[in-house]
Amino acid sequence: MTTQSEFQTLSDAAADKEHRRVAAATIIGTTIEWYDYFLYAMAAGLVFKELMFSNLDGPAATIVAFLTVGLSFLFRPLGAFLAGHFGDKVGRRKVLMITLMMMGGATALIGLLPTYESIGILAPTLLIILRIVQGISAGGEWGGAVLMAVEHAPVKNRGLFGSFPQIGVPGGLLLASAVLAFMSKIAPGDAFMQWGWRIPFLLSVILIVVGAVIRHGVEESPVFREMEKLQEKESAPVATLFREHWKLVAVAALIFAGNSAVGYMTTGGYIQNYATDPGGPVGLSRGDVLWAVTGSAALWLVFTLFAGWLSDRIGRRSSYIVGFILQFGGVLAVFPLVNQATPMSFFLGIALLTLGLGLTYGQQAAMYAELFPASIRFSGVSISYAIGAIVGGAFAPTIAEYLVQTTGTTNSVTVYLSIMTLIGLGCVLALKDRSGIPLGPEHEKQQWESPIRGVTKV
Repeated sequence: MTTQSEFQTLSDAAADKEHRRVAAATIIGTTIEWYDYFLYAMAAGLVFKELMFSNLDGPAATIVAFLTVGLSFLFRPLGAFLAGHFGDKVGRRKVLMITLMMMGGATALIGLLPTYESIGILAPTLLIILRIVQGISAGGEWGGAVLMAVEHAPVKNRGLFGSFPQIGVPGGLLLASAVLAFMSKIAPGDAFMQWGWRIPFLLSVILIVVGAVIRHGVEESPVFREMEKLQEKESAPVATLFREHWKLVAVAALIFAGNSAVGYMTTGGYIQNYATDPGGPVGLSRGDVLWAVTGSAALWLVFTLFAGWLSDRIGRRSSYIVGFILQFGGVLAVFPLVNQATPMSFFLGIALLTLGLGLTYGQQAAMYAELFPASIRFSGVSISYAIGAIVGGAFAPTIAEYLVQTTGTTNSVTVYLSIMTLIGLGCVLALKDRSGIPLGPEHEKQQWESPIRGVTKV
């Protein structure tokens, strides 16, 4: 006969096993998704500007290539609206499986595309269509992944668990940079431009299978199961979100914009292109730059994980304040170091940047989940994230390229990134700390109270 203490031990062991499974699924799944997404961004500056937009001159081809990176962001809200609606209606898990397939399929097809020289304008047209599919997928992926992690988490470790899908971003950047760097060794020079760049895109087929198998084994979010049991699901969650919570969506979006504008200097491929441009002031080799970005992504991953852990100790708001202050320092340091034009100074510049980036990203999942009521949470976190990505990251590489070409100096980019960082900090200061608030549907009355300072009605 099983005693009460033995039953509790069995229950705890089962819970620990499920927590490990959720952690693995969110880390691996989001890493694969962001590998696909960032692979395109890095290839835009290194490859597509020459192969897909060869009908344009050098500077114009670079700007157009980065515009295709930003174009996908315009479709992320569509993905967020769709995923938010269905995620709040039919569940988080089903949405995650669909977004994984969409992202991986589009990435693999990019690896098979002919170049402009082969089929003319059809090549960049197909490239843009596939990038749009990636954007829709990315818009739906993030909200589902973070809610699966946070809603499964013990209250005292919510920030840490929420950082697991967050490390998928630096993890995806690390993986994409490493694979491209490895291929630049295997297929150097012209070989890389002819066929070497395609291999990382085609590898996505294998990664899709791995991600699908892992995600299939994860249980649905306990919060969503409770919503089904209590029949507390909103009939039109997106409409409710914008009618009742538009101020909160704006504040949450601007917090992420303050992070993503800076982050997309590397994830959007701008610094890689700037540092490898043979006619530019830096002129580093493609391999040196890609390995440096790989190393900085590893540091970013560590700092992101640390931020989630730290937010469980000092609160989401306090950890964000520390992070944005450090990010501001990194913004001031990055281009002076990169412009010294040595592999070590380049690595040091982007490594310092990752300290603040990690500490303004790791706690985001937990904070966003704690901001919105259960019945519209998927819609709230997904749409806030997607809007923040547009305002901050969508055209950050394009803006940076335009500023440098117009002013002739990276000082203008530093000013731009500093302003975005201060906007993010200001919005954090406008929020109350809701660390540890109950997330279940039975606590919706508490969750509906405004987290914005000085605002009684959301």
